[in-house]
Amino acid sequence: EGELYMKKITVNENCIGCGMCVAIDPEHFDIIDGLSCVISEKNLDTAELENAITSCPTSAIVLDDEKEKE
Repeated sequence: EGELYMKKITVNENCIGCGMCVAIDPEHFDIIDGLSCVISEKNLDTAELENAITSCPTSAIVLDDEKEKE
């Protein structure tokens, strides 16, 4: 009991800092030290987030279901 499934955005080592995700979805991404960073884990069902994930040229953005124990 008490297990929650939370979606989580991660940017992996494939990121080249092209800024595509920031241009498409500034709510969730920003460029920090030349690479994309996730700046928000809220509101993860947006079309912008989906577009940012599919537009990433190196497929560096992953939206995973993460198991959380309470």
